[in-house]
Amino acid sequence: MERSYRLIVSCPDQVGIVAAVSDFIAQHGGWITEAHHYSDPESQWFFMRYVVRATSLPFGEERFRALFEPIATRFAMNWYLTDTGVNRRVVLMASKQAHCLSDLLYRWRSGELAFDIPCVLSNHADLRDYVNWHGIDYQHLPVDGSDKSHHFAAVNAAIQAAKADLVVLARYMQILPPDLCERYPGRIINIHHSFLPSFVGARPYHQASARGVKLIGATCHYVTSELDAGPIIEQDVVRVGHHNTVEDMVRLGKDVEKTVLARGVRYHLEDRVLLHGNKTVVFA
Repeated sequence: MERSYRLIVSCPDQVGIVAAVSDFIAQHGGWITEAHHYSDPESQWFFMRYVVRATSLPFGEERFRALFEPIATRFAMNWYLTDTGVNRRVVLMASKQAHCLSDLLYRWRSGELAFDIPCVLSNHADLRDYVNWHGIDYQHLPVDGSDKSHHFAAVNAAIQAAKADLVVLARYMQILPPDLCERYPGRIINIHHSFLPSFVGARPYHQASARGVKLIGATCHYVTSELDAGPIIEQDVVRVGHHNTVEDMVRLGKDVEKTVLARGVRYHLEDRVLLHGNKTVVFA
């Protein structure tokens, strides 16, 4: 894939933002290969994602930032720039179920998703051999049910040691403490096995079955200190009927879970998700 810079912007909406940014890039010979804009009518907030061919510019990432800063200041922008030539470092976390982890490892190994995996963290040892087969460090961090603080201290230390850009909870069945969530805002992604905001917490398929729902789904969202209430990145559903057992729902739901998680991770890695309060703008 040709190396590019991604320019991500959000700011108060006003006339001239697109013109100023586009003119800046054009003045330096930049070739825009993707352009996304959205103006939210309720919040009067503007969102932008530009992809610029790196070889078309006469300078590198650091100079780009310095030259763009006056425009960012003029429009009071929240903004960042990423280089597609540099892979993000992603720590994966799982418990005993392997379907989401396995799917991400396949996409990573096949090159479908470009990121680096410094380690996989788990509160169980069940998936060690499978992860080690991929040549990836597996860290078993047991949980003491009476005092989980040591476990989460070890999790935080491992994330810091890995210099993680992103943490993905691929069916990691522990609730992160608020201080850990707040330490990595917008950098922890979870897959919840229901179509949020319905059926939060544990055993959502059992809850769905008891309600006789006709659709079950999965939700990929950022983790916050409020359980299963963080900004939603991606969702999908599958139809079920009165004849489907809880076991059927679990089986059908697993397919949705891994697909939704993979999409959410891709959108994040490609800088397609812009956070605004507890909502997201996703240039999918």
